[in-house]
Amino acid sequence: MHPLRIALFGLVLIAAASPQWSSGVRSVPPYKHIFVIMDENKNFATIVNPAAAPNISALAKAYGNATNFFAEAHPSEPNYVALVGGDTFGIADDGYHTIDAPNLGMQLTKAGLSWKGYYESIPVPGSEASFAGLYAFKHSGFMNFASVRNDPDRATHIVGFDQLNRDLTSNTLPSFALIVPNLCNDMHGAPSCPDESELIARGDAVIGDLVQKIQRSAAWNAADNVAIVITFDESENKTEPGGGHIPTIVITNHGPRKKSDNTAYTHYSLLRTIEDAFGIQTYLGHAQEAKPMLPLFAVSGLRQP
Repeated sequence: MHPLRIALFGLVLIAAASPQWSSGVRSVPPYKHIFVIMDENKNFATIVNPAAAPNISALAKAYGNATNFFAEAHPSEPNYVALVGGDTFGIADDGYHTIDAPNLGMQLTKAGLSWKGYYESIPVPGSEASFAGLYAFKHSGFMNFASVRNDPDRATHIVGFDQLNRDLTSNTLPSFALIVPNLCNDMHGAPSCPDESELIARGDAVIGDLVQKIQRSAAWNAADNVAIVITFDESENKTEPGGGHIPTIVITNHGPRKKSDNTAYTHYSLLRTIEDAFGIQTYLGHAQEAKPMLPLFAVSGLRQP
């Protein structure tokens, strides 16, 4: 598919008449690092189920469970874009797009903060390949944006899991990380992957391993606030609103334990929360009117056992 130029820069920020979320409560506390692990095409009931996904279910029970979290659309790509851009920009397929609009990476860079997208099986850092083995461009939300694709330092932001392992070992982790397993490990599947039941077990094991690696890091065990978010792009249930009811788990080093939050959230809520946590208050698109995930990112003074 030829690239589709989507010139929607002026539509990224919601019109001034749209109300910004406000309830008189305190804002999201500051965070040093936020890691978002994004998996594929599973609904809430399927994954928050110890029989199917014991690692994710245990984390949901022990930490923060957003029980009413919905994706924006079907298929996959618009949800990845929404998370880092605040809008789907009219994307309704898994094609190769170029969006001329601000994004979370631009915001973080402007604020003097670092960011990376870690993509398992990416052929080379900064790759523009649509598909390469078990890597898929459609799962790389950042790479849909012209500012990222045209960045001469793109290869330092769009990297593989080998770089994630090095950054964990050397304690050089970015402020924000989007972590995307490959097609066999994100529960999506490909012709060379196991069957559906094995996909869920495999993806659950991969997430369990990623969370443990982060929790063993120096960053996690420091005084600063750190969060790991496990979320999905969309549900496999096409009859549910938007992109369907998906699991979203919030794991913090100093925050809530055994917290279930039934507030209605979306990827825009997560984006708004990330922006608030990093002190960014010029919100992208629909993040402006989204409700931040305060109960799940609150700091209670608890330390990770």
